Amino acid sequence: TVFCGRLKQALNLRLPPEISSFYFVTHYPFFHFTVFLSFFHWSPSILPPLQRTELRPRPPRPFSVVVAIDFGTTSSGYAFSFTDDPEAIHMMRRWEGGDPGVANQKSPTCLLLTPDLRFHSFGFAARDSYHDLDPEEARHWLYFDKFKMKIHSTSDLTMVTELESVSGQRVRAIEVFAHALRFFREHALKEMKDQSSSLLQRDEVRWVITVPAVWRQPAKQFMREAAYLAGLVSPDSHEQLLIALEPEAASIYCRKLRLHQLIDLSQRPITNSLDQDGSRPFDSSFRQAREQLRRARHSRTFLVESGTGELWSEMQTGDKYMVADCGGGTVDLTVHQIEQGQGTLKELYKASGGPYGAVGVDLAFEAMLCRIFGTDFIKTFKAKRPAAWVDLTIAFEARKRTAAPGRVAALNISLPFSFIDFYKRHCGHSVETALRRSKVNIVKWSSQGMLRLTTEAMNELFQPTINNIIRHIEDLMQKEEVKGVRFLFLVGGFAESPMLQRAVQNALGHHCRIIIPQDVGLTILKGAVLFGLDPTVVRVRRCPLTYGVGVLNRFVEGRHPREKLLIKDGREWCTDILDRFVSVDQSVALGEVVRRSYTPARLGQRKIIINIYCSNTDDVVYITDPGVRKCGAITLDLPEPSAAAACSSANDSAGERREIRAAMQFGDTEIKVTAVDVATGRQMRASIDFLSM
Repeated sequence: TVFCGRLKQALNLRLPPEISSFYFVTHYPFFHFTVFLSFFHWSPSILPPLQRTELRPRPPRPFSVVVAIDFGTTSSGYAFSFTDDPEAIHMMRRWEGGDPGVANQKSPTCLLLTPDLRFHSFGFAARDSYHDLDPEEARHWLYFDKFKMKIHSTSDLTMVTELESVSGQRVRAIEVFAHALRFFREHALKEMKDQSSSLLQRDEVRWVITVPAVWRQPAKQFMREAAYLAGLVSPDSHEQLLIALEPEAASIYCRKLRLHQLIDLSQRPITNSLDQDGSRPFDSSFRQAREQLRRARHSRTFLVESGTGELWSEMQTGDKYMVADCGGGTVDLTVHQIEQGQGTLKELYKASGGPYGAVGVDLAFEAMLCRIFGTDFIKTFKAKRPAAWVDLTIAFEARKRTAAPGRVAALNISLPFSFIDFYKRHCGHSVETALRRSKVNIVKWSSQGMLRLTTEAMNELFQPTINNIIRHIEDLMQKEEVKGVRFLFLVGGFAESPMLQRAVQNALGHHCRIIIPQDVGLTILKGAVLFGLDPTVVRVRRCPLTYGVGVLNRFVEGRHPREKLLIKDGREWCTDILDRFVSVDQSVALGEVVRRSYTPARLGQRKIIINIYCSNTDDVVYITDPGVRKCGAITLDLPEPSAAAACSSANDSAGERREIRAAMQFGDTEIKVTAVDVATGRQMRASIDFLSM
């Protein structure tokens, strides 16, 4: 009210005295635009400038411990830190089982349900139990692996979206994710109980779940709902659960690195993939880092800097760096700028990426098998012998990790006996004959029952995915906001691949320094813990989409199309105008809010539902424009007004103008909304839903 009054004075305008702040915003397009800007930048020509403090307040720490769950496509794990000792990050206990030659720093993201849909096991235990089942019995069990990709690829994600098990049975996705999160909850709480001298209460634990930065609001809300269902926190204690963006978490951890904790691929010049002395530069540095990591794993506690690491001392205020989170399912890119004085980070360009993770190599291997043995056979084998198919994918995964650019010898992939036997009975000839007839000359047959993948075969499997990653990074580096990046941090499980590392260094090493954390597979997990300890470390983010609601504005002849004209109570209105909250790629500070006021349509109304629309572009005017879609809804629950307020409303016949002020935050990892009854000052129940569209 004060603002509107001063605005009218400054512009020397006369308005009807009965007009409310809500109508002031919506009926006059010019005023709407001015007020909208004021939510982010108060105009100095109208109001005196606000004093901004440069000191960032330390976040309160009501929690005793922070537990982060890195829910990955191929592998998952958890870590935790006690708030009274935030420099110590405790990794999960070593997992039982695993593959020879593969470090068990995390557990494979696979889950097994019994035929009656009860939880049986997760991780290595699920994989081994499924392997040991009789083939006929296995067809009745539900085994899920790499199921996180479903959430990314589903455009109409809802609470009833289903996942298909390896054996073809379907179950609600929310239940599968809840089973997995419940498994981590129970393990983490048991381990913390063993380490803590006091009994932790439920409200003393802050949980953090990682998601790809390219995930949109429905997928983030889906993970939150799964956490509620798993019992991590109560929906009434939503602040007890944080959603962390994976590349952002990695960026937070990279701030803490000391020089001995990273590999700088740019320190030694490369010529035709060789050092000047003819040696292989990456192989030696990678082996050294793996050996350091192996020794570090004897202790599951990692110490981090209380301030920032040595690498950060080389960087100055305004320096830019990029984090490429190369995971199993997706590749996420984020670009940050350092705010040295405050020790915070500023996002320079909206998060980007795509489905270019290591799973792409697995799919290429499956496509190669289809070329050799036939698509129909592979489909039948997966349905009839699901456990054997899992064994084959495990065998390939173990060998995939050993692929390197300088390798000369072929990689041997053992075919399960059931595969060889099933093919002969199904097709009437041997797998060796099939390989010879397929004319896939880059794959050979070994009499020991193995496929021998030559260097050319491995390049064919890796190159499409690697090329997509490099192309996406190069495209991002061409953006004006991103030019001048000094460092590129490669993190995530796929970043352990020598194939990817060499390709990135060859393609991008002349643009910036390529940095790989020593414990590259745990970078996101550790960063998620640090984010839980201080969620304010990323001070400015970029909006991934344009968000707004549809409103009525005064119809202006010549500006608005006639088909949008609505005549109501003798007045002409233009319908379907997008009242923009934020624009795509707009910088929004943490804690910054967009406020709007709404009024119930009738007396006694107990709920206001406001549809939210979004667009990938900023050049939209109406909610009916191409590319604009309904993506969510805000719900404001209206409590019964107090007796005094109700009497006052009745006496002045203004009950229908009861003002509800909603405040929306777009600068966090999730969109949040709160509401207050202006007349009473009472906080109201407000929620935002992206899963029911």
